[in-house]
Amino acid sequence: MTDVPAISVIVPVYNVAAYVGECLSSLVHQTFTDFEIIAVNDGSTDGSLAILREFESSYPFIRVIDQPNAGVSAARKAGLALAQGKYVTFVDSDDSVATTYLEELYTAAEKNQADIACCNYFFRFEATGLTVTYPFAHKSVLNQEQAMQRLVRDYSIQGFLWNKLYRRTLFTENEIPFPSMCFEDMVMNRELFSHAEKIVTLRKPLYYYQQRCTSALNTMNPRKINDFFRMLVMTRRFLERGGKYEKYQFSYRILCGKTIFCSLYLIVKMHMDHRCAGGALTNMKKVLQSAHRFTDSSFDVMEDISVDVVTAPKAETNLSAR
Repeated sequence: MTDVPAISVIVPVYNVAAYVGECLSSLVHQTFTDFEIIAVNDGSTDGSLAILREFESSYPFIRVIDQPNAGVSAARKAGLALAQGKYVTFVDSDDSVATTYLEELYTAAEKNQADIACCNYFFRFEATGLTVTYPFAHKSVLNQEQAMQRLVRDYSIQGFLWNKLYRRTLFTENEIPFPSMCFEDMVMNRELFSHAEKIVTLRKPLYYYQQRCTSALNTMNPRKINDFFRMLVMTRRFLERGGKYEKYQFSYRILCGKTIFCSLYLIVKMHMDHRCAGGALTNMKKVLQSAHRFTDSSFDVMEDISVDVVTAPKAETNLSAR
């Protein structure tokens, strides 16, 4: 590896002692060798730091940052501040990658002079061991508008920070937000893609996304569902400010439709998990009303984005008591 690596891999870590070893093992055995790993321990209390230190002592291209818990966005930002590579990629610490992950993304980016390279991915369901491939990926070289249309509607190119290789200057030369919220990468990627001139996508799955029982979508609460709608408002605000809302309005409406569907499902799941039906119909009604408001032509995008759509189940109606 040269003094300045071609790729910086940033791994935010928080209480994943059962998984982070597999994650780092998949990275240190890459066919591509010109890279560094920056693992950011975000105040873990379960032994994750000891595993990171063990890897750091064994591999000279691994650096570990140990900081008080501040959230995944802060961890990613801390890693990025130390990154030296021409490109950066983010790998979640409970996920893993194929041995050719870095090589194939780097080759695609360099060959096409692309600012962002994306690969397809596997869903790996922890509870069942089932692994399935995301079915809507395409091999393509896209200009900014083509990629943004796919990204905004969350089809083919999804808003995750992982499974992508970014030219590092997209971060260093632009004011990319690092919001402290769930689904923050969907907000960040809108900004990143808006500064990219060319994006290349690979159909081949190279990333293993672990669906854990304790993942964000499997442990639902009102704050997380409300962050879905906060993401919608921030996306429309971003498009309006750039004078691009009309261009991407259809894609934005598709995103709103997906958000409605996901939110209704998550509301049902939340109330079932709490065995509490109280407030469920009200929450569903508010979801539909809010989605309509956020797509309305008269919606004020400059209003406060502290979105409060969904509330917690009301304990007075308890299904277990019936």
